[in-house]
Amino acid sequence: MNTQAQSAFGYLAGSPHARVLGAVDLGFGRNATIWRNSHDRVRYDDLKGHTFSFYTRGGNGTRRVDGRHSHGWAGALCIMPHGASSSWEITEEFEFLHLYLPDDEMRRAYGEAFDADARLMDLADVTYEEAPELARPFGALFAATRAGEGMQAEEAMSELVAGLFASGRFAARRRLALAGGLAPAHRRRVMGYIEENLDQMIRLADLAGLLELSEFHFQRAFRASVGVTPHGWIAHRRAERAKALIRAGEPLAQVADACGYSSQSHFTRAFKQATRDLGWDRERPEAVYAPGLKLADSNGLLEPGPALAGAEQPAQHATGEIE
Repeated sequence: MNTQAQSAFGYLAGSPHARVLGAVDLGFGRNATIWRNSHDRVRYDDLKGHTFSFYTRGGNGTRRVDGRHSHGWAGALCIMPHGASSSWEITEEFEFLHLYLPDDEMRRAYGEAFDADARLMDLADVTYEEAPELARPFGALFAATRAGEGMQAEEAMSELVAGLFASGRFAARRRLALAGGLAPAHRRRVMGYIEENLDQMIRLADLAGLLELSEFHFQRAFRASVGVTPHGWIAHRRAERAKALIRAGEPLAQVADACGYSSQSHFTRAFKQATRDLGWDRERPEAVYAPGLKLADSNGLLEPGPALAGAEQPAQHATGEIE
């Protein structure tokens, strides 16, 4: 048994029967993968990150054996939350889409969607549910992943996560007395300051000073309430602003300036790190909206590889500047 926590992707990558049909790295440690598996037994222990599974072909020969002994079907939804464990038996070939989201990213999205403390998110462990309200974004994510269209996959992922939260069936608000973190008014004040100053250098000391906290205590409280570090949040906001400006046809030098980067080369490095394989072209950053990586060999299969590793978050320099 593997005693070290890993993602569902890591467990499937270790199976001699599972094969990758397509994959897209969505940046910030998020990725989507289409799998084919047959005649296998898979055990997930203490999963690292959240896994959203959508069966695209077959599934009648797949069942969860550590709980309800029902089988799947094409269109079935499963959710395996961060830290969950489960056992599965596959007796027939089937294909399925997995969306992998790190816990901090899922909590960041929850806090942003509900203007709430990220620690209040409670994601359900779901085995074989009908989710017609999610069929369209799942279908769009499947098509984009199979085609290697990174930008379309990211857009479908955003719609899917928003739909999961909006449905009210799969994510609930915990009844939890919170200790530490940021008060709602303080969280909004910091978020507002960041949004208004994305075109400027933002220092950790500036953010901490807004609330008269030490940098250490501010960073710890921010991550507890928001789900990601201050530089992780700023990287997201800058990436979103940059994508909007690129869509609008702004020159890259102006995009870099509007997003607070010291130069166009600084912007291209940071944006590439954030977007990873979203159709990135080293010579033409605007090609982030072009078709992305191609992941099928002559057999339509691809062995799992390092291209699916999680994205590192931007670094905070010794000067205190947050990229």
